[in-house]
Amino acid sequence: MEVPLRDLMQIGGIALMASAYRVVAIGFPDLSGLFRESGSRAHGYCWRPHARTRWLHTPSFATVSPHEVSGSSPAEVQNFVQGSWIASANWNWIVDPLNGDKFIKVAEVQGTETKPFVESLSKCPKHGLHNPLKAPERYLMYGDISAKAAHMLGQPAVSDFFAKLIQRVSPKSYQQALAEVQVSQKFLENFCGDQVRFLASSFAVPGNHLGQRSNGYRWPYGPMGNKPVLKVDSKVSIVMEQMIRLLHDCGLPVEDMDFINSDGVTMNKLLLEANPKMTLFTGSSWVAEKLAADLKGRVKLEDAGFDWKILGPDVQEVDYVAWVCDQDAYACSGQKCSAQSVLFMHKNWSSSGLLEKMKKLSERRKLEDLTIGPVLTVTTEAMIEHMHNLLKIPGSKVLFGGEPLANHSIPKIYGAMKPTAVFVPLEEILKSGNFELVTKEIFGPFQS
Repeated sequence: MEVPLRDLMQIGGIALMASAYRVVAIGFPDLSGLFRESGSRAHGYCWRPHARTRWLHTPSFATVSPHEVSGSSPAEVQNFVQGSWIASANWNWIVDPLNGDKFIKVAEVQGTETKPFVESLSKCPKHGLHNPLKAPERYLMYGDISAKAAHMLGQPAVSDFFAKLIQRVSPKSYQQALAEVQVSQKFLENFCGDQVRFLASSFAVPGNHLGQRSNGYRWPYGPMGNKPVLKVDSKVSIVMEQMIRLLHDCGLPVEDMDFINSDGVTMNKLLLEANPKMTLFTGSSWVAEKLAADLKGRVKLEDAGFDWKILGPDVQEVDYVAWVCDQDAYACSGQKCSAQSVLFMHKNWSSSGLLEKMKKLSERRKLEDLTIGPVLTVTTEAMIEHMHNLLKIPGSKVLFGGEPLANHSIPKIYGAMKPTAVFVPLEEILKSGNFELVTKEIFGPFQS
């Protein structure tokens, strides 16, 4: 599963304003966790909350403080349905990615508890919540909501709150976490006003030749309006819970969207029972294939996360190319849909010093500032095993990395790997059996 969507932009745009009848959005929010180093353990870093900071810089809508969430002061994540925050009979404990403490408990809905969510979606009228003919005033209302949300996210205290909360559950550098908040704020800033109204419009542009034409369909294409139920991976769902509370504070009608925490089996059961008109999914390909079959094609899928970069014969701006390659492969510890998974390099680059520069840049990354950190979905053992499998290919070798992080207290259920690059000859990649291995996505700091 990914983190991304995955994000505030889906909340401000797709999930709230644009979809057919009813929508279910599933996935990771690209937003998630802070830590302050207040001491050290024998085997790594210990991140402790600052008791005196409680609520001092916490926004009014917030129910948690990033500085305080810890094993000794765990946070709670609830569900939201039919206008109310509710708990569940089952609590799933989330383990701190940095020290292994149980620091967040999530109320996960069980298969026998989905009825309120099914009933909530069934209350959505057939013509939709946001019908441009029957309820044009809602477009103005959501323009105001988007403007208020953009204004709030633009406030330093609020953007800092979300950046640190993102760091707390998905450890990454503060600059990276803050940028996720800022890009969401800019989206809402641009989306407010007339942009909401323009969701109901479409356009057609003629091409250069007969038969060529570009079409921009109304967002979404088909009947207007939705009532979304949002599911986010439980490891990072606390961030989206707080975002929903912010949106409520900005005027979002409480009956307009639901929020559920559950495992995949329960969510699949909800989808089959509620029969939503459209599902937006970000995650693994095998789940995507199952949803496409179960929902008879009524699903929109985010593109897979295996991405590549091709360097042609013209060698130029080596320092900049090295920096971009490092950022694309190892920022967020490689945990992003856009992560560079494989680099194809023309032989002209072999004498440019590019690989040496990439190695030096990767070695600057350290756990202290979270420029490298825990991998939430792939264990260290799985990444090491994949590397060893690649090294069985003739001519393969480790360019840099290839070792677990040292001196840390990251629990074994997560990954802890140095930024790694493995060279594989192109002629070997094309051989039977090797291509599938080389193109296997490792959602961590790993590239071939």
